[in-house]
Amino acid sequence: MIGGGIGGLASAVALARRGWDVTVLERAPSLEPVGAGIAVAPNAVRALAALGVGESLRDLSALQGEYGLRRPDGRWLLRAHADEAGSLFGDRTLVLHRAHLVGLLADALPPGALRTGMEGVVTDPGSADRPARVTTSDGDVEADLVVAADGIDSATRTRWWPDAPAPVPGGSTAWRFVAPPLPGAVGSEFWGRGVALGVMPLADGRVYCYVSVAEAAGIPRDLDELRARVAGWPTPVPALFAAVDPQAVLRHELRRLPRPPASLAAGRVALVGDAAHAMLPNLGQGGCQALEDGVVLGARVRPGDGVPAALERWSGERRPRVEKVMRLSARIAAPTLWTSAVATGVRDAGMRLAGRWGGSLGTRALRPVMAWRPPS
Repeated sequence: MIGGGIGGLASAVALARRGWDVTVLERAPSLEPVGAGIAVAPNAVRALAALGVGESLRDLSALQGEYGLRRPDGRWLLRAHADEAGSLFGDRTLVLHRAHLVGLLADALPPGALRTGMEGVVTDPGSADRPARVTTSDGDVEADLVVAADGIDSATRTRWWPDAPAPVPGGSTAWRFVAPPLPGAVGSEFWGRGVALGVMPLADGRVYCYVSVAEAAGIPRDLDELRARVAGWPTPVPALFAAVDPQAVLRHELRRLPRPPASLAAGRVALVGDAAHAMLPNLGQGGCQALEDGVVLGARVRPGDGVPAALERWSGERRPRVEKVMRLSARIAAPTLWTSAVATGVRDAGMRLAGRWGGSLGTRALRPVMAWRPPS
């Protein structure tokens, strides 16, 4: 595996359980506790159970109580209850720190499988009659299978998928941080004019907060400007910004891939996670789809002959699904970029009507995403 993030680790765990001898190459000197929060949706909860870490999830608190979508003045546009969503999708959504999830996956690896401080470069993707070749700082390594989980700017994709689309701007900039525990914080997302802000209590009591600001709304120059932009928003927003350490706030321009490559496999190399299908975060499925990638890879590709053909079949199974999720993520993101008072007024009215008519949080559109189950 090239890359020790969620996709690389999940793939390694799945393949090891299938009988592969796995090695994870991570260029960072260690798996640092970086990042912010992550929502582990029901489909990803099942993926983690298939990877053998289901027992570790039992002690994690799930999204609880009432949650939904609100205006910056605090009025609800859509509301649902976690129990109802859990019944509909079969499992509840877990909310935890990304480092916690990475730690669970790393702990499930075979001893010695993770090699930090080492970068891998695919210099030959291999074929049916020859192994793939990866160049590392310790020399060249031959492999029957290479999983490239090297992110949205994947060097593997750029070199061996020359016709694959390059990343494009998502139209907004995002800030993410984890604040100390805040009693009474309720999971919700606020949609303003070109600003979306989410509040998600984590399993350990802390609160994950994310904010995206559309380019058309004017990107704040720093955290103080962002804090001023949402100063009049309802509880708990001001308290979260008052409690956070500015040094712990992550800021990124959001980007995405327009579509996945025509195939997620080339020779003996598979693309997973953001390297294959980087998407906007509005559906909360980026890491979830990376987990699915690894689980299905482990189920479909066995050690031995026929790896390139098995990878093509795996790609044929995964690509249509991830492309649909990418499109849905982009559709959900689009209204958060609107800045016109007329457009956002129509958007909000439509959301309220959807809630009254039983369209609770777009569950009809979400059901095919959340209802996924691992291959038997």
